[in-house]
Amino acid sequence: MNVPVITVDGPGGAGKGTLAFSLARHLGWRMLDSGALYRVTAYAADAAGTDLDDEAALAAIARDLDLEFRPAAEGLTQVLLRGVDISEAIRTESCGALASKVAAMKPVRAALLDRQRQMAKPPGLVADGRDMGTVVFPGAPLKIFLTASAVARAQRRQQQLLAKGESVNLARLLGTIEERDARDRNRAEAPLVPADDAVVIDSTAISADEVLARALAAARERRLVA
Repeated sequence: MNVPVITVDGPGGAGKGTLAFSLARHLGWRMLDSGALYRVTAYAADAAGTDLDDEAALAAIARDLDLEFRPAAEGLTQVLLRGVDISEAIRTESCGALASKVAAMKPVRAALLDRQRQMAKPPGLVADGRDMGTVVFPGAPLKIFLTASAVARAQRRQQQLLAKGESVNLARLLGTIEERDARDRNRAEAPLVPADDAVVIDSTAISADEVLARALAAARERRLVA
């Protein structure tokens, strides 16, 4: 079955989740938050006391995740592991750092590859991640690479954390983002790069609505939306 897929790749904090959610809602398609899969794998391994250098053990955890995604508030997805809501727990900076490390492991990526591809079901799928257009869905008719400056992404993340009542140092947050970017770009397995045929959108100085407008324009060019 030929199911249309739009991939949205890019570094953390560029606005991929917001764009993917908006596209999926606009089109009435399914949505895949691939980053959540790696975050849940890291969270489950850490909770179980698994050595985060044990690739075989981490791959086994990834294969056996009892995981469910549910639509939640505007732009958000509820993530349940064995029926327990861990949506907030996996969105911490510490879990994100662990997920970046886990995502660099070939056995883990292989374990999650089929799970991701199986989510391409009618009427279509919007897939958010870092290698959706290069590895998971290389035949997707529209591949978007959404980026933004590291400073802009750090400032956005700071505002999100402040809104939750958390105190965070901007310089430290920027350092964490730059370190994660370097790890994602330079990893041997599925590095973070735009697909050759990706539409690159820089969200540094434009609104989420403008990002969506540009993505929808690209979708119209490919006759994925009227």
